[in-house]
Amino acid sequence: MDMQNRVGSKFGGGGVMNSGQAARDRKERLRQLALETSDLSKDPYFMKNHLGTFECKLCLTLHTTEGSYLAHTKAKKHQMGLLRRAKEEEMMLKAQLPTQSKSSDLAYTNKTVKIGRPGYGVTKGFDATGAKCLTFEISYPDITQGIVPRYRFMSSYEQRIESPDPSYQYLLFAAEPYETIAFKIPNWKIDKGEGRFVTNWRDGKFNLTLFFEKETCQVIKPLMG
Repeated sequence: MDMQNRVGSKFGGGGVMNSGQAARDRKERLRQLALETSDLSKDPYFMKNHLGTFECKLCLTLHTTEGSYLAHTKAKKHQMGLLRRAKEEEMMLKAQLPTQSKSSDLAYTNKTVKIGRPGYGVTKGFDATGAKCLTFEISYPDITQGIVPRYRFMSSYEQRIESPDPSYQYLLFAAEPYETIAFKIPNWKIDKGEGRFVTNWRDGKFNLTLFFEKETCQVIKPLMG
């Protein structure tokens, strides 16, 4: 940006930006920073169409550049869309609970009180080919009768606790009357082949073992729980 030839500034003095120019300069710097630090290939709502423009599958908007799309993801419309999608998925998870009569539903809803987080353990390993794996063991000794623990994966763009980081995703576990817990894991492609993604629910313990596809693994920051 030309800092010398502003009205009222001396030649060679650099000049002082007005508020509008400062805002445009800041917006451009943030756009360039976002392009350098974001991996759009891991954004589930980013799509490049046959015309060479970019689409947001969540908000159904068109963008001429990647920078324009990234600016859109920080805007209120996209953030509200992420919040709405998260609520819809939460309702879908609740709908998977075993069906009961209306009277028992009311009794169950009124008497359910969260009793805290379950105990858990995480083990990291790898197989003979070098493919990395994670094993989660969640303890639910006081789980509500008839309930089976549930899990789901969440994009970093869906959560509201931390700034979105496309290098990570979240694995959530839920079971009444315990609080839902989440683990921050690398956003590598998960191997869904036979014996590569296994769950087991027995004696008050829910186990989940997953393998990452070796080709997609990269060196990133350590795993965080």
